[in-house]
Amino acid sequence: MPMMMTDEWLRVIDESELLSRMIVSSEQAEAYRLAHHTVYTDPQLIEQIREFTLMKERYEEVQRFGRYHPDYSTVMKQVRIMKRQLDLDDKVAALKIAENDLQDLLDEVSLLIGKTVSESVKVPVSNPFFSQDSSCSGGCGSGGGCSCSA
Repeated sequence: MPMMMTDEWLRVIDESELLSRMIVSSEQAEAYRLAHHTVYTDPQLIEQIREFTLMKERYEEVQRFGRYHPDYSTVMKQVRIMKRQLDLDDKVAALKIAENDLQDLLDEVSLLIGKTVSESVKVPVSNPFFSQDSSCSGGCGSGGGCSCSA
């Protein structure tokens, strides 16, 4: 049975488009775009990321064989060194922070929308501080013994 477009549905669509524009124009989204641009216009960082991506591919190959792979130790050490170099770069760190801030905004909006529909709606969030279940912040370690979804 085809769904009929009603005034209510048109209002929902209009409001969702407005919300999308607000998120895209938010400070968090702008900071993310700026940080992303800063990282991906730096030729040295682009090369480091490319080399790290290639090393990750080697890492995944080595992981299939484990310690029995002849390059196991070398690749394991090198991938950690390369990751650390990227993680310590100020531009990459700023991008990660901006990415987390934008994700937090999206999580908050998702929770607000979910609670508007019903208090019992489960909304997946990436940050445990936004967890809906106050009896367990997602890290109880009981394997769901406290009725959380751990």
